[in-house]
Amino acid sequence: MIRKTLAWCVHSYTALGLVAAGGIAVALVEARPESFRWAFVLMLIATVVDATDGTLARAVKVKEVLPRFDGRRLDDLIDFQTYTSLPLLLIWRAGLLEDASPAWLLAPLLASAYGFCQTTAKTDDGYFLGFPSYWNIVAFYVYALQPPAWFTISLMLFFAFMTFVPARYLYPTHRGRLNRWTNWLGAGWAILLVWILVRMPDQRIDGANIDPLTRVLVFISLVFPAYYLAVSWFISVRILQRALHQRRIVRA
Repeated sequence: MIRKTLAWCVHSYTALGLVAAGGIAVALVEARPESFRWAFVLMLIATVVDATDGTLARAVKVKEVLPRFDGRRLDDLIDFQTYTSLPLLLIWRAGLLEDASPAWLLAPLLASAYGFCQTTAKTDDGYFLGFPSYWNIVAFYVYALQPPAWFTISLMLFFAFMTFVPARYLYPTHRGRLNRWTNWLGAGWAILLVWILVRMPDQRIDGANIDPLTRVLVFISLVFPAYYLAVSWFISVRILQRALHQRRIVRA
């Protein structure tokens, strides 16, 4: 009974992401600057829950204790909302596409649906395969920096395309020295994001969503996403090179 109670507590913890998704939806309906800030706060909370619930689930062995309840399905259901559909909705509700058609948002939406449904989305050697639908991060930086609409659309189309490219991306919740190092960097990055969110004003300042100092902090915070992509793509190239080398040896 104690083990079952603990297992249900873990699933309830995972379900907090669904509560956060509901709060994000409410904030996007209101569509005010302070509402968008709270939407990002809730996205960050949902991300923290998603990053930690797996460790708790393995600790109490939820699959053995509650074999009829699939926590991974619950997790995927929540992740598609908090990582994909709601962040894309925020891009539209915040007017970040300017006069461009919101139909452009269908590209990342459908690409993510494909990515979530792939049985090989998580590899046996501990990576994500294809861009792992971090549209919440894309939405945050687009909202904070407000690049031209053509740049935002190009960025979305690029990462939507990368969903279909079988490149490997770091899966920080797995074991390994590199993942531990990434987790430490990610923790510092999350603290910086909290600071940025605290500094975000409740009203736009001279047509901008943030003040000049906060803008500098946003650019500094970009170091971690750049590190994540660079390391992931470097690993993908190395794995491809080894595979090609082995293929040449077999042919020889």
